[in-house]
Amino acid sequence: MDETSKIGIIGSGSWATAIAKMLLNNVTSINWHFRDQEHIDAFQLKSHNPNYLSSVEFDANRITFSDDINEIVNESDILIFAIPSAFLKSALSTLNVSLQDKFIVSAIKGLVPDENMIIGQYFHKVYDVPTEAIGVISGPCHAEEVAMERLSYLTIASQNIKNARMFASFLDCAYIHTSVSDDIYGTEYSAVLKNIMAIASGICHGLGYGDNFQAVLISNAIQEIKRFVDTVHPITRDIKSSAYLGDLLVTCYSQFSRNRTFGTMIGKGYSVKSAQLEMLMIAEGYYAVRSIKEINDKYKVNMPITEAVYNIIYERISPAIEIRLLTEHLR
Repeated sequence: MDETSKIGIIGSGSWATAIAKMLLNNVTSINWHFRDQEHIDAFQLKSHNPNYLSSVEFDANRITFSDDINEIVNESDILIFAIPSAFLKSALSTLNVSLQDKFIVSAIKGLVPDENMIIGQYFHKVYDVPTEAIGVISGPCHAEEVAMERLSYLTIASQNIKNARMFASFLDCAYIHTSVSDDIYGTEYSAVLKNIMAIASGICHGLGYGDNFQAVLISNAIQEIKRFVDTVHPITRDIKSSAYLGDLLVTCYSQFSRNRTFGTMIGKGYSVKSAQLEMLMIAEGYYAVRSIKEINDKYKVNMPITEAVYNIIYERISPAIEIRLLTEHLR
């Protein structure tokens, strides 16, 4: 990887759009995969993504669009995947080009359902991408604030620190500060878990719990995340750094957090299905909590918040009853 590397984005949602905006501050052009040609035509006509972050204007002449993932993969050295984890397998179903010579960057905050793998693991085991050729983008950073150019911080994780620094330079700009890490497992798992914690935070908000309780909940949440990531991938890491604690805080408290919004609706009495239909966006924590529970059946980590969210969403236990039981486990 070097400064001449061609970059491709797979995904057309708000986070993919925010990443495209950041990249085009630093690179001449990008390749961008959309699922359908109609969406591409609308973007090229209006010079913005018609469905997400529509306030962000682009020079469409600097973007090569395609609804064929193979074209984007062929023409790119670096591939950024920014689609909901639940749709990753279907997005790759038509791929017939090798990924082994690409640098793969996960901007996905979830696990591959059924496989119960973080994204880096999935690309390594299924597509034979070397671990050193995998990177992770972690927050705290919401797409909506990138659109408004509010100062935000990103951590780029890769076991190849040279590549992490190079990729970070493609995103760094006046309103984006970047740092690097070699903890691809910890940052990915933490990004998955913080969405579950944000659902819990939203449920409690919807039930009427106040700021005092939220502070206790989030304090316990970061401890739960630490217990899990330290068990699954035991290395030295500072859980208080922004890639972990910062990302948790913004996801649990921000008005832009779809996982918190989803949780709030559940706490207010919406069914899971009706909350999903009304949101029109994916709350990654919904899929993640089942996968994490299944993974934790092996590790047996004490995870009361995760178990509470699972019981509410999948076992249909009353949110009021389940959170009342959870309060007895928090300190």
